[in-house]
Amino acid sequence: MNTASPQTTRRWAIDPDQAFGVQALRERLIGRAFAPGLWGWIVPLAVTVLAGMLRFTNLDHPHLLIFDETYYVKDAYTMMHAGYELEWGENPNDAFINGHPAPKDTASFVVHPPLGKWLIAGGMWLFGTDNGLGWRFSAALFGTLSVLLVALVAQKLFSSVLLGGLAGGLAAIDGHQIVMSRTGLLDIFLMFFILAGFWALLNDRFHGREKLARALATVDGRLPDPRLLAYGPWILWRPWRLLAGIMLGCAAGVKWSALSFIAVFGLMTVLWDLSARRRAGIRHWILGGVLRDGIPAFLTIIPTACAVYLATWTGWLATSGGRYRQWAAENPSDTWGWVPASLRSLAEYHRAAYAFHQGLSSPHGWESSPWSWLFAGRPVLFFYESRSNGQYGCLDANCVQGITDLPNPIMWWAATLSLLLLLFYWVGARDWRAGAILGAIAAGFLPWFAYPERTMFFFYTLPFAPFMVLALTYVLGRFLPPDSHSPWHRRRLLLLGMFVALIVAVSAFFWPIWSGQMVTYDDWRIHIWMPSWS
Repeated sequence: MNTASPQTTRRWAIDPDQAFGVQALRERLIGRAFAPGLWGWIVPLAVTVLAGMLRFTNLDHPHLLIFDETYYVKDAYTMMHAGYELEWGENPNDAFINGHPAPKDTASFVVHPPLGKWLIAGGMWLFGTDNGLGWRFSAALFGTLSVLLVALVAQKLFSSVLLGGLAGGLAAIDGHQIVMSRTGLLDIFLMFFILAGFWALLNDRFHGREKLARALATVDGRLPDPRLLAYGPWILWRPWRLLAGIMLGCAAGVKWSALSFIAVFGLMTVLWDLSARRRAGIRHWILGGVLRDGIPAFLTIIPTACAVYLATWTGWLATSGGRYRQWAAENPSDTWGWVPASLRSLAEYHRAAYAFHQGLSSPHGWESSPWSWLFAGRPVLFFYESRSNGQYGCLDANCVQGITDLPNPIMWWAATLSLLLLLFYWVGARDWRAGAILGAIAAGFLPWFAYPERTMFFFYTLPFAPFMVLALTYVLGRFLPPDSHSPWHRRRLLLLGMFVALIVAVSAFFWPIWSGQMVTYDDWRIHIWMPSWS
């Protein structure tokens, strides 16, 4: 009996020599090359100029410390002079805004890290401490630069100059970001550094895949070493990840709520690398990715972020009078005596601050539940003054000057609806871009549900507000017509143009209550679309 099997010919979907060519690997890992060219800078810079005009115009109005400026601006002032926050006497705001600040000599207990207040202090160092331009300049600057980052992130994420410009334009005219950029609070700095960290990791995704393609590419027609294809190469030098660690460390140095973003972004960048190894044809892509990408990513991002965070406390560490600064000397320890006294004191400061956050449940007239945030159910009224005829230019029986931290409602509600489509494209189509946007929103939104008794405000959504813009841009990009010559595609393009025009018109309508302009009381009421807005 003849047991010889007939000779077979192995068939390939693509020849191995071609599959591991550098160009084929690039297309498999990165996709088609996208070169934005000169327009890739002109468009983002154009929307940034628009953002700057909306954020810096009449920035010193009102000449008051509005809402939580009463804390952070005065803290910034004392940090300029003492290196740490000092207490104030009774009713100090009038003296402060008139140029006669009078802080006490005793250290204040402040529960947020110092970096955001140092940045506010930088604006006051440039433009003075007795005017709104000084204490709001840094917020306006970082809010403007955030728009540039949104445009660059969207351009990179969607490989489209048009969508990058659209996302940047929507961020530029969003009332939520405008108001927070025109107020001396901390959240705009938190938003900027989180967005910058995401942008750095997005660039790292493409940079890392390019290096992986080069490491696996055929040389002189020879396939990669089978041992290399077992687990994949080590790619240790990832400068974009280092930058991400710096930015995320700065974010934590503004507010601790950045920690959830650090966790989600760290997981996200490792998942991107695992996917890259699988698509490249590496057999043990999970183990190889965890060992050769995950561990180096952790050792690059986390120690860098920790070092940067510790550096933000330099003023407190370099001086001796800050709150809890002498705690270690007053509470010697045999167990932790080997730890420098300054660091033990800082650890106690953090313990006390965390306990404060855990117990923060004082009722507030403008507090809101996270359940209402995606619908902008309770925006915060930062400033409100009523005027009568003849006062400060009021030409009606009753006038109002007010500033409400309200997003563009049409854009915000449309972005909320877009999250359902993003979930569909992420789960159904496995689109990594949808997953990345959803991950960032989840990092800024879901952790607040763990503290149901805590006093919370709508402006806590600001760190993920740019990603709401990206979510809406993603969906609008999905509906952009691929062929503008078809009548239906032209109609679709017309509908999208009308929708964007509606968002622009709504922003123009709400501009007076975002910038504190004088309006009649009836005009003010026209802007109150929901009872919970007043």
